[in-house]
Amino acid sequence: MRIIHVTATFPPYYAGTGNVCYHNALGLARRGHRVHVITAATPLPPDHHDPPELHVRRLPVLLRVGNAPWLRGMLPLPACDLVHLHYPFYFGAEAVLWACLRQRLPYVVTYHQDVLLTGGRDLAVRLHHHLLGRLILQRARRVFATSADYAEHSRLRPLFARRPPQLAVLANGVDVQHFTPHPDAGCLRQRHAIAPATPILLFVGGLDQAHYFKGIPTLLAAVAQLPAPRPALILIGTGELRTSYAQLATQHGITAIFAGRVSTAELPTYYRLADLLLLPSTTRGEAFGMVLIEALACGTPVIASDLPGVRSVIRDGVDGLLVPPGDVAALAAAIDRLLADPQRRATMGVAGRAWVQQQYAWEVLVAQLEQHYREVLAHAG
Repeated sequence: MRIIHVTATFPPYYAGTGNVCYHNALGLARRGHRVHVITAATPLPPDHHDPPELHVRRLPVLLRVGNAPWLRGMLPLPACDLVHLHYPFYFGAEAVLWACLRQRLPYVVTYHQDVLLTGGRDLAVRLHHHLLGRLILQRARRVFATSADYAEHSRLRPLFARRPPQLAVLANGVDVQHFTPHPDAGCLRQRHAIAPATPILLFVGGLDQAHYFKGIPTLLAAVAQLPAPRPALILIGTGELRTSYAQLATQHGITAIFAGRVSTAELPTYYRLADLLLLPSTTRGEAFGMVLIEALACGTPVIASDLPGVRSVIRDGVDGLLVPPGDVAALAAAIDRLLADPQRRATMGVAGRAWVQQQYAWEVLVAQLEQHYREVLAHAG
């Protein structure tokens, strides 16, 4: 098959949507398909190289609103059998709809999350969904939700309640050969000057306005409530909110280590170093939480917010704990409870690794995606 993936973000910008697109596209290419990725041009680090199996077309950005780039030269789309749109992608999604109607190309959509903003920006998002978003989704031959739970509680529900065959569940995945349990060599403790006996809490995620919903203020307030001596807190990620988060940590009287951008090669080492991975997100902008399955693949238990989609990933009490979104006291209590019980953390880590291998390995999910493509093309026309 000749397949085009269209995404607003793509590595080396490491966020959920771009990572999913990357692994979908690479997995399909390695199964013998010709895969073309269309995305926005961004500054590339000297050490970045796209996989040779993929043709990645990085287009100039004429205008950017948050993570939504308006790309120059996107149309017409190259000849292909199928287009796969990663949504939301304002500006790009409208172009895909127009091109696919004009060029008579079937397209499918991965619905990554609802966009939930505040004030006038949220009004604009709702208006867009009413005028164009619904049309983009309803015209797709298939729409993939990352979980049935999220589909039930997101903007997808009213669109597909009467047409369930068009909606399918396709989870996000993890490279279980790259993210693996392994003894910690201690080098990261030395790098960040963390004493050998100090427990470590880890957050991995964007520190930019586009990821405002990650719940960093809740996390910092919860750590401040923990009894002394407090665990070390490491935050991996970059963005324009980093400075304000660092100031907030200082106001709370806690020491937070902002590690910045960490390479994909080194990221598993941080998961292995941590005693707990925390995902304290506050809105449905968090639909899945790929960092959860990356941590579990490394044998690290997690604490996450009890949100639609996220709670489908974590088995509460088995491989992690769920807490109410934005509840500082509940998050602090959950952290304290697990840090006080090393044996329970170890048991959770083993259970989490086995769960991820069974449910979220990319090899399994790409095979499912390929079958969906074949079904769509069999009924195209």
